[in-house]
Amino acid sequence: MSDNTNDTPVSGAAVPGANGNWEREVLEKLVFATLQEQRAHRRWSVFFKVTSLLVVLFALWVFYDYNNTDDSETLGRHTALIDITGTIDADGSGSAGVVIPALDKAFSDSGSVAVVLHINSPGGSPVQAGMIVDEMQRLRKGYPDKPLYVVVDEMCASGGYYIAAAADKIFVNKASVVGSIGVLMDGFGFTGAMEKVGIERRLLTAGENKGFMDPFSPLSDKHKAYAQGMLNEIHQQFIDVVRAGRGKRLKETPEMFSGLFWTGAKAVEMGLADDFGTVDSVARDVVKAEDIVDYTQREGLPERVLKKFGASLGAGAMKAAMQDVKPMLR
Repeated sequence: MSDNTNDTPVSGAAVPGANGNWEREVLEKLVFATLQEQRAHRRWSVFFKVTSLLVVLFALWVFYDYNNTDDSETLGRHTALIDITGTIDADGSGSAGVVIPALDKAFSDSGSVAVVLHINSPGGSPVQAGMIVDEMQRLRKGYPDKPLYVVVDEMCASGGYYIAAAADKIFVNKASVVGSIGVLMDGFGFTGAMEKVGIERRLLTAGENKGFMDPFSPLSDKHKAYAQGMLNEIHQQFIDVVRAGRGKRLKETPEMFSGLFWTGAKAVEMGLADDFGTVDSVARDVVKAEDIVDYTQREGLPERVLKKFGASLGAGAMKAAMQDVKPMLR
């Protein structure tokens, strides 16, 4: 009778033939996991090094962008140029926050013999235009030997002309569009459409006039009269700036302050402008300093990078949809 007790492996005991394979598989898995961890570590290390390098380069560029001009540097005898392009508002290149520092720097430079504002604008905010005019008047008094000229490009209308009128002289092209001395406040009313669709406007206010100019509520005669009075007041401020700046050169007509605009040739006839000229011709023939130095505050690299990364994504559309109705010089 044979003994079969050694023929059947005991449960849980190692199989001699498979023992070496099991250890090898475990070792291979451990080595593979270690290699993967090392590769991942190297990738993250490279990523953080590259990111740190980019941050350092960006910081250096920002520093250079804002400090590459030595304020004490004298640029020699020259004509200072400042561009005002597009709508005059609080956020654009025609804002007081952009134009005023350029004006201050242009006037304070010992090498500048005159300042030229090169304007191509349909108008915009009376507040921004008014702040620029106030600074122009202050600088003209502070630097009486430095004339301030305006050269009109395609258009110098409404808020653009509000600024131009405060200069010593205005030069235009014969076909430039000049004038539009008026104020408007525009918006939309949806009350009729809401009634047809069956939409009810539920507006709760504390203060009887808090819903003033709400586009979803009817415009009362009282509110309309109030808005018109405010527009008339701003319009008169505009007229006063034009009369003070242009003085006896104006050949006033009933239509001059009606909001109409004219060609550059007609503007010269009416006294709204002085003569024809370009930036180059004014620098050469009027200022007698052909070298032109641009003092316009340009958008730097930091702003461009932030915009590319979407820092202001959708801000323009949201602002257009939500902003309050306000008077505009355009």
